[in-house]
Amino acid sequence: MKAVVLAGGYATRLWPITKNRPKMFLPVGDSTVIDRIFAELEADDRIDEVFVSTNERFADDFREHLAESDYEKPTLSVEDTSEEDEKFGVVGALAQLFERENVADDTLVIAGDNLISFDVADFVDFFEETETPTIAAYDVGSYERAKSYGLVDLEGDKVVDFQEKPDNPKSTLVSIACYAFPEDVVPLFDEYLEAGENPDEPGWFIQWLQARTGVHAYTFEGAWFDIGTPESYLDAVAWTLGGDSLVDDDATVENTVIGDDVHVMSGAEVVDSSLDRAVVFPDATLYECDVRDSIIDRDTRLENIDFSGALIGAHTHITNGDGE
Repeated sequence: MKAVVLAGGYATRLWPITKNRPKMFLPVGDSTVIDRIFAELEADDRIDEVFVSTNERFADDFREHLAESDYEKPTLSVEDTSEEDEKFGVVGALAQLFERENVADDTLVIAGDNLISFDVADFVDFFEETETPTIAAYDVGSYERAKSYGLVDLEGDKVVDFQEKPDNPKSTLVSIACYAFPEDVVPLFDEYLEAGENPDEPGWFIQWLQARTGVHAYTFEGAWFDIGTPESYLDAVAWTLGGDSLVDDDATVENTVIGDDVHVMSGAEVVDSSLDRAVVFPDATLYECDVRDSIIDRDTRLENIDFSGALIGAHTHITNGDGE
């Protein structure tokens, strides 16, 4: 069985934090979003090769990351894009990867920016039992949120209706970016695209596929975070930390109140400050700051600042000399 980890997005809603780094490398606790996925795929003997699908802009970042890791299965597969407006769409990029890498096996496809609470091995078990295209489905608990995803209607585990991004969702059970396709379905990606169907979100392909081959859904409870916004990233960090906070061993924290869901990383220095629900990247410096619901990138220096809901880009220097 092959696996494809989707890592080709540009994460513009997280700029400036992700302007020069893949969002899949954002830390969650003592790991990163994508490394949690790599570790599970590495441990499953049924998966013999993992293709990491990314773009030209971040290809070198992934080459370096994989070279420094202990993973043996991942192979980088680079799509010919370097900007957001050049993207082929997820379905288009998958079809090109299948052709480029000669994929003709059962294939697991999972987004590298999703933090999920279920074991990927359990999902593969379910797929092997059904022997049909399989999706993972999660109850987001909000009709408004459901509008942004593929809505799933089930009879037992079988998908009887699938609607991508409905205006008026009838339920809150949605498909997340985790799919498994039998080998005889892989060629259908080309058929789908040649028919002029939507090349963007995989949900459109699932909707098309459901009427032809049948689709089953692996439903799960627990947690799922689609990390595409500052809020969802901070939610993922909070879930990972479980209400605690994490200060790396070589960070400096003096005379500072550390609240819940805070991660202060290596080399950071925080003095005479207060932090709550915040991520402070390596080598950032905060003096006399009150920081809430914010992400502070590396090599940043902030002095005498009070802010909430901020994204501070790398190498930024902000000082409030008046103490106001």
